[in-house]
Amino acid sequence: MDSGGRRPQRSGEPIERFLRFLSAEKAASPLTLKSYREDLLQLDEFLRSAGCRTPGEATTTVLRRFAAGLHAAGYAASTVARKLASMRSFYAFGQREGWVRTNPAKPLRGPRRPRKLPRFLTGDEIARLLATPRPAEPGGSRDRAILELMYSSGCRVRELVGLDDRDLDLRNATVRIRGKGRRERLGIVGSHARDAIRHWLASRPATTAARGASPPLFTNKFGRRLSVRGVARLLEKHLAAAGLAGKASPHTLRHSFATHLLDAGADIRSVQELLGHKSLVTTQIYTHVTTSRLLDAFDKAHPRAK
Repeated sequence: MDSGGRRPQRSGEPIERFLRFLSAEKAASPLTLKSYREDLLQLDEFLRSAGCRTPGEATTTVLRRFAAGLHAAGYAASTVARKLASMRSFYAFGQREGWVRTNPAKPLRGPRRPRKLPRFLTGDEIARLLATPRPAEPGGSRDRAILELMYSSGCRVRELVGLDDRDLDLRNATVRIRGKGRRERLGIVGSHARDAIRHWLASRPATTAARGASPPLFTNKFGRRLSVRGVARLLEKHLAAAGLAGKASPHTLRHSFATHLLDAGADIRSVQELLGHKSLVTTQIYTHVTTSRLLDAFDKAHPRAK
């Protein structure tokens, strides 16, 4: 017992409470929780070696030493930035709980990272990819429906595999997408995607359609909900068939969706809403893509460019 009659906290207790908070209140994904756990257990090990019995005893100076150690160990700038962000969120939670008076991690700033332009496929490459799944072949109608819907709606792969039949409204050409933090938005289902989905639903095994009031929209060969890895595998297969092996990931279809909309003159606020971005700043990276393409075209074609 401490002098106030309370049982002293073990160093890992605040971390476990924070992870439960992220899961219950913030709807954090298992992958996000895994990253936070690894980052904070590494921090906890450092704090104990620095003489801090609990995370609440850490000072900004001690945390700066932890950050310096990350740099010295050769961690990539993106990894250091993520670990510091995890730390700031953890201590902000500590303020709300009352085991720290102020956030000692708040003054710490991560390394400046050059922002990479997102990779995307050209319109011709998208057309080649979408033409590869053959509805007559096993899994072909499902694969075409998946690729068409991802490109039509700009959904993330985790959002796609979470879709149920009830999320589709083909009459109004929309799909209800549940994004990060349980935020919902409407995605657009274009005519090609609608045709592909109708074909898949008509050919889907009857056992899948009979399961529950609203079964998963996309399933594997066993009739169970398709996984993120399953989508990645089928995309790899069709990229190879289209002669585009290694050029894309599931997220590349989302990047292509946004880039092509902006290229065609779509309003950036509309694209932001369709992507489900909280901040317009996140969407603006795609304007840099289109601008860089314009500059490249200018440099190649204008007689006074050089």
